[in-house]
Amino acid sequence: MIQTLTKLNLSDNSGAKFTRCIKVLKGFNGKFATIGDIVLVSIKKLRFVRTVKKGEMYFGVVVRTSKEKCYKDGSFSKFKKNSIVLLTKQKKILGSHILCPLSKNLRKKKYMRLLIMSAYRII
Repeated sequence: MIQTLTKLNLSDNSGAKFTRCIKVLKGFNGKFATIGDIVLVSIKKLRFVRTVKKGEMYFGVVVRTSKEKCYKDGSFSKFKKNSIVLLTKQKKILGSHILCPLSKNLRKKKYMRLLIMSAYRII
């Protein structure tokens, strides 16, 4: 679960490395975000110079959380770090491909474009 002031890694090639959550826009009561929810983030550290700059605010979709998610069949998915994918103001994906495995919850949240751009299999 992600809330305000949570440090987040980036999973796309937009140029940023670390971000910090400013506000949860869509999530549980507007306080916690899980996989597939939209958050407002500020860029704290850059990987390399691209279109993004340090200190700018962007929207992001949560694609991995360190809190495990249990399914009805008894299986669960858990990742080591929290990570997001940056979005533009029109809610389009900023990067050109995804650099990590993604969860199957994104399919239920109607983010098929993220799943297509991913180079890894869905967990």
